[in-house]
Amino acid sequence: MTDSSQKLPKISVVIPAYNSEKTIKATIDSVLNQTFIDFELIIINDGSQDSTLDIISQIQDSRIKIFSFENAGGNVSRNRGLHQSVGEFVSFLDADDLWTSDKLASQLQALQENIDAKVAYSWTDYIDENGDFLYSGTHDTFNGDVYEKLLVNNFLENGSNPLIYREALIKLNGFDESLKAAQDWDMWLRLAAKYNFVGVPSVHILYRVSANSLSTNLVRQEQACLQVLEHGCKLRPSINKNIWHLSLANLYKYLTCKALQQPYNRRKGVIAAIFLWKYFINDASRLQRISFTLKLLFKTVIILVLPATFSTALLTNLKTESKSLELSSTSG
Repeated sequence: MTDSSQKLPKISVVIPAYNSEKTIKATIDSVLNQTFIDFELIIINDGSQDSTLDIISQIQDSRIKIFSFENAGGNVSRNRGLHQSVGEFVSFLDADDLWTSDKLASQLQALQENIDAKVAYSWTDYIDENGDFLYSGTHDTFNGDVYEKLLVNNFLENGSNPLIYREALIKLNGFDESLKAAQDWDMWLRLAAKYNFVGVPSVHILYRVSANSLSTNLVRQEQACLQVLEHGCKLRPSINKNIWHLSLANLYKYLTCKALQQPYNRRKGVIAAIFLWKYFINDASRLQRISFTLKLLFKTVIILVLPATFSTALLTNLKTESKSLELSSTSG
């Protein structure tokens, strides 16, 4: 039973962790190093079989609360964390991602200054397994009713991004535990159908790209994203058909680009070819962007035709030469 005289934290941070021994310490540190300090950190140990629990248990901070369960997946873990939370606001953080030190403070300020908004989000950059910068995210900022824009493109980009009024999450019954992927996009869409968003135009999330991440299972991701889109359109039946096709085009452009990332192999080349065709038939502006489509097609053919070692060497060299040309054209 909670002591009614005890002051409740303003924000609840929820980290679902499964076999995260390589990254969990850095992830937790990025929360503990926040400039805003009035939070509780709820860590859901999702049946980890490695040393994740040992690492967490050695971190001494009164704001940390650890709960261990049998493995049930990320969606269940997020909902378990939401159920344990008591803060006015909630933010979720995957166990391999990082926050900049001003993330919570900046998003909380945005919500306090925009009282009609229930969700604040920031920009994302991408890092590799060593924590080194890879590339920038979309860096889009939309405010107010963002539903249609979010249906066309998940500009929040990941599940480690927004700060949300806890009451709004509770009313929507948390994350859909039946989805195998794209759970965050589904949650953000359901929130956007009912509540206003506010964007903070700064990079606050560092999303770690890993060869073992769930997003690398592209066929499963395609199926889940199509479910999310179909459900999303039903939230607002009056949605324009053009929005549906634009959503599909952006989805398959994203999936094609994911399939064309290393490591290269023929199976991914086949998947990329299928996604590229679906992107092409749904993109009404394909003729204006034919050069981009041809670049994707060229890369797909290279991966399909050449052995993995040769395609990797060739595409890496082409990428290096392209960057060199860009640098030379902008210097002097």
